[in-house]
Amino acid sequence: MAALPDLNAPRTSFRVVMAMLGMVAVPAALTLLTARRPAVVGAPAADSSPYGYTVSLLLFVVPILVIGFWFVPREDVRISRRAFVRTIAILFPLGAGLDFFFANSFFTFPNPGATLGITAPALHGGVPVEEYAFYFTGFVAVLLLYIWLDEYWLAAYGVRADAKERAEFDRLLRFHWQSMAWAVALIAAAIVYRRVFVPEPGFPGYFAFLVAGALAPSAALLPAAMPVINWRALSLTLFIILLTSLLWEVTLAVPYGWWGFQDDAMIGVRITAWSRLPIEEVFVWIAVTYATVIVYEIVRRWQASGKRVGHALVG
Repeated sequence: MAALPDLNAPRTSFRVVMAMLGMVAVPAALTLLTARRPAVVGAPAADSSPYGYTVSLLLFVVPILVIGFWFVPREDVRISRRAFVRTIAILFPLGAGLDFFFANSFFTFPNPGATLGITAPALHGGVPVEEYAFYFTGFVAVLLLYIWLDEYWLAAYGVRADAKERAEFDRLLRFHWQSMAWAVALIAAAIVYRRVFVPEPGFPGYFAFLVAGALAPSAALLPAAMPVINWRALSLTLFIILLTSLLWEVTLAVPYGWWGFQDDAMIGVRITAWSRLPIEEVFVWIAVTYATVIVYEIVRRWQASGKRVGHALVG
């Protein structure tokens, strides 16, 4: 009789998360493919959603405040504020860099009436200040939600802060060739699709950025992060953030012109039923959640070891 797999083993838990994502994504994709024409046609009026983008940031801000104030008075839940701050300090520049260097190459902002009208710096022209707030609050919301699930709601499936698995390791930098192979394969597939099936010239730069942002930390850190990640907490965080972001974009942001996308920087696959949303937008918060959890757990392992950062990373 074959032995049953250990559902708490890190690799098994990782595969379960991927299977859960697949069992939702595959039927949803097949259903969406049945739509041949977008339900919303035409550009939004300038006064169609005054300050809509600005107010919509509450979708991240309110969970941040609720979870943040819930954590503070509780004595039975202990979180590492240093690990939290360090993780955000590492990851927010990634989102800020996307805005500063590539926002005007990847995105459009056709409805300025949906913002405060304050322009933040970016190459090739400014962007709404809401863009930087969007990525900052997004990273904070993802991380706080994961921490809340890991330390409280799904704490039985996590690795305790004082567990030996966190502090005992040779080095944290360990190459994960599967992540690198996936990165190369995904970017190559996007380039081939763009050249073969899209008549207009262009390069899928947005997708390449997302893949690099998600799988670069994975290629360097996943083997060290995998044993201490609370995979059930990660999976629930992923689904909550993905559902929130898709509802945000599909029902509000894209139809009302809060932001749009430069065709020549996309793969060329658009979801017709969702106001022709580029397929990249389905992946963006999957990438953010995956990278955030890996970096956070690596920071926690480093802190638990008491080693200097260089010694912890390379031994």
